[in-house]
Amino acid sequence: MPKPPQTRPGRNERPRGHGTLPTATELVAFLRGNPETAGRREIARAFRLAPADEPGLRDLLTRMQSTGEIVRAANRKLVAGPALPEVTVIEGVGHDADGVPLARPAVWSGTGSAPVFRLNEDAAIRDLPAGARAAARLIRRDSGEVEGHLLRRLDRSENRIVGVYQRQREGGILLPADRRDRSEYRVSARDDSGARHGELVIAEERTTRRAGSPQARIVERLGPADAAGAVSLIAIASHDIPTEFPSAALAEAAQAKPVDPAGRADLRALPLVTIDGSDARDFDDAVWAEPDDDPENAGGWHLVVAIADVAWYVRPASALDKEAERRGNSVYFPDRVVPMLPEALSNELCSLQPGVDRACVAAHLWIDSGGRKRRHRFERAIMHSAARLTYEQVQAAHDSGADLAFPGSADRIAGLYGAFAALDRARAARGTLELDLVELRVVLDETGAPVAIRPRPRLDSHRLIEEFMILANVAAAEELETRRRPCMYRVHDVPDPEKVGALRDLLDELGIPGLALAKGQALRPELFNRVLRRAAETPQAPLVNELVLRAQAQAAYSSNNIGHFGLALRRYAHFTSPIRRYADLLVHRALADAAPPAHVSRLAEIGEHLSATERRAAAAERAAIERYRAMLMAGSVGEIFAARITGVARFGLFVTAAESGADGLVPIRSLPSDYYEHDPARHSLTGRYSGRAYTLGDPVSARLTEADPISGRMVFRIEEEPGDNRRVSTRTRQRRFPTRRPGEAARMGRRQRGGPER
Repeated sequence: MPKPPQTRPGRNERPRGHGTLPTATELVAFLRGNPETAGRREIARAFRLAPADEPGLRDLLTRMQSTGEIVRAANRKLVAGPALPEVTVIEGVGHDADGVPLARPAVWSGTGSAPVFRLNEDAAIRDLPAGARAAARLIRRDSGEVEGHLLRRLDRSENRIVGVYQRQREGGILLPADRRDRSEYRVSARDDSGARHGELVIAEERTTRRAGSPQARIVERLGPADAAGAVSLIAIASHDIPTEFPSAALAEAAQAKPVDPAGRADLRALPLVTIDGSDARDFDDAVWAEPDDDPENAGGWHLVVAIADVAWYVRPASALDKEAERRGNSVYFPDRVVPMLPEALSNELCSLQPGVDRACVAAHLWIDSGGRKRRHRFERAIMHSAARLTYEQVQAAHDSGADLAFPGSADRIAGLYGAFAALDRARAARGTLELDLVELRVVLDETGAPVAIRPRPRLDSHRLIEEFMILANVAAAEELETRRRPCMYRVHDVPDPEKVGALRDLLDELGIPGLALAKGQALRPELFNRVLRRAAETPQAPLVNELVLRAQAQAAYSSNNIGHFGLALRRYAHFTSPIRRYADLLVHRALADAAPPAHVSRLAEIGEHLSATERRAAAAERAAIERYRAMLMAGSVGEIFAARITGVARFGLFVTAAESGADGLVPIRSLPSDYYEHDPARHSLTGRYSGRAYTLGDPVSARLTEADPISGRMVFRIEEEPGDNRRVSTRTRQRRFPTRRPGEAARMGRRQRGGPER
């Protein structure tokens, strides 16, 4: 048994053995003195903790693992991690479920992934976009949680504000589009750049010694805030997504010519087809399949996945290459796309349009009747797409057996579905994570105004293309590994065991048990699928899917292959979309033996950059949908919606309307007067004096009180129904919250509501 740390209690500390948890400093000291021997049980024994202290210890270990102060060794024991410096450079990585900005050290030499921590509330006002860097002071709270305090931004967007200008008699004011920035910036007449009232602008904050409202200077005018397309412009500007191509890159794209078929495999007689959404802007993959004629592969299939040969046009170290790497990926909005490559390539020479010859890289794939890959072959080729099809067309043709727009299409569609059935069997056999997440589509009218937000249908034709692409991606990773070539892998780590433990406890609170883990049992996607199946027919199904998603690690690009947990694959690389993803372009170059040494040596750095630009794109696309939804909901202010609590934070509740999917904040100040305790482990807010409790997953009636299309902010208020007091028992309330002195309840209530103390 490891020895307990030889520490003496201070004047304000109780001696060990009375239910007192160790501090973060004491725990690290203990682990350093007991390397590779300490687990949670040994820690509890060493500090003489009672069984009642187990939840508190688990929460402490979870927080310290999230900050990297302690890590799990290969033998699953806990060891002390490298200490975080007091001041360091951090990088934004998005937001948590409560909307609080998250960051991590920009450089990390410790074991495993870099720790992720929250930024303080002042930082939440200014935010730190994904991929942006800043100098920050790291402060460790008594709870062991690390909090980052921004000192200064290290990128050019340090003082950048996107918002709406409102002209006044002398100058005007700027209202930020960022929902977390509640400031009003004064703009003097000499700093307004001629902006008109109600115009969307980009401004820089001005430093001033004068007291009062902060001041700003307008540096760019984007047009009327109520114009069609303003929503996308706000998202683009707020996330600092580059839209203008350098003249050298445009010149290179304009000079590109169709390829010479000489030296390429000729696939023009093969009826390859593209299958995409009806609103797709680029076509970079085409497919074909037929039964394998090899007598030793009865019931097997031969597939061809042809991908646009972007690497032929975008050469290493060219102006196009440098700009594509900088952008990292294309970004898609309901009314436009910000492409990774100029339109001369993305919409023309690299787009597999029907009826024209196009350069491609073809993956020939042979599978058996169970969908297992037997062999593959890659070749540079020239193709001639037989048709541009939509998912709906293909599904309707398969269901009816009708021909489409090219001869023999019924047989070709049948071949595609036959190969898909085999691949689907292989997917089920290996046990991939089967999350049921809704993808939304914003429907615009002819003027660009939103008329509806609808879930995209999930058809077998969608799954068909996904399985074809996954198979090609696996083959690309295997091919590079066989050739011993560096590869940009798409990786997805195993979920953190502490996160899984927290998810299990939360599911138990929701009344959906099933995430049972035996000691030492390896985590597999099927464990989560069991829970998802159990919740599928319940009202909590969307919430459970979201909670399972939050428990997963974040997929990323890396030169270090750790496998893909969600897909249950040992090796995986993105190969199928080089028009819109720079990672795929790197894989194409490696397959063509055209990867320059400079890129190979920077592969790890490029992977981190591409992961950051991917997160930036996802955040911008999500923000645009939120603003379109707020625009649609603006006419429903004052109405009451059936909703469910989908997030709990110390500053309020997040609710989602059942019918529309609209989500927003219920500020804590709008709840019935009380002092509310936030329990992060139970995901609840509980009134200290009334015992009224609001818990994740609870159904509520919510009145929409605010819908701002500029910020995307929606605010709700809980409408209590008769007899619904959400009370906990008096005994439970007294156990959680000790009695306070007379009059303190009133003071605490005023303090939480922002009123003066008396």
